[in-house]
Formats: sequence, structure tokens, C-alpha cells
Amino acid sequence: MRHLCPDRRTLLIATAGALLSPALATAATKAADPFANSPFRRLSDAEWRKRLPVASYLVLRKEDTERAGTSPLNREKRKGTFVCLGCDLPLFSSDTKYESGTGWPSFFRALPGAVGEKIDYKIGVPRTEYHCARCLGHQGHVFPDGPRPTGLRYCNNGLALRFVPA
Repeated sequence: MRHLCPDRRTLLIATAGALLSPALATAATKAADPFANSPFRRLSDAEWRKRLPVASYLVLRKEDTERAGTSPLNREKRKGTFVCLGCDLPLFSSDTKYESGTGWPSFFRALPGAVGEKIDYKIGVPRTEYHCARCLGHQGHVFPDGPRPTGLRYCNNGLALRFVPA
């Protein structure tokens, strides 16, 4: 299931709820975002810098993009799971990985509840950016030019992932 991060429904409920009842707003936010209280969301920038290699920090925390064709994960063909390098949340099954020809690891489906999306205008045109749902680490962009059955291409920075063999 795709959802915006934060999604409009959550913002409306939280805003209306905050006016009526702070407890209702908190409950609505938690229900819509199961990772709202994640300790990864409370890490400071300095703590993230200590936890991550420099290049991965720039991708995950500063929304940088690695150079195309540089990730060893492009060649990863084993069965397993691709997890967020920032918090180890499983994001993609190897069953959904495919060769897109773009130079970045690509997937046609994220695991349920694993990513949140937002619109990104950094290059002047709207693109759908996605982040890890638990730590909010930037992963990449999703495009509507992928293979069946979804027609989606989650174009991921390899520096933002770690592969866990089955």
C-alpha cells in the first residue's frame, strides 16, 4: 500500500483532533504511523553522523543520490531481504528486485508499511520520493515505469540499503 508521508488524512485528523482533544490527535497519529515513537526518529544529526558511513549519511539524512552504477547491490541476485541501512527495517524482498537498466537497485514493490512517500521538486518537476517508514531515511524515488504486476519502479540508492541473505 502506498501512502504519503505524512499523509493528508493523518494531518487532517491530527489538526482537527488537536483543536478538540490532544489525546485524540496523538491516537490518530500513532494509528496512522506505527513508527511515530521510534527511537530512530529521536536521533540527532550528530548521532546519525556517528552511526553511518559518510556517503550513506548523505543519502539517508541529506537526501543525496549516489552515482549510477556504483552500488554492489546492483549485482545482488541471491534470495533475501533488502533492509534500511539506518535502522534495519525490511524494505524489499529480493523477489521484487529487477534490472531496470538505470544503474540503481530497482524493485517493483515495497514490503507493506515499509516506506512513506512525499512529493519532491528538487529538479524542478514533481517526483515521488520515498523514505524508510521507521527512521525516515531517504531511499530514492518511485516512478510509474516499472514491470508488472505493479507498473512501479522503486529506484533505490544502494548506499541506503543492506542485503540480508535468506
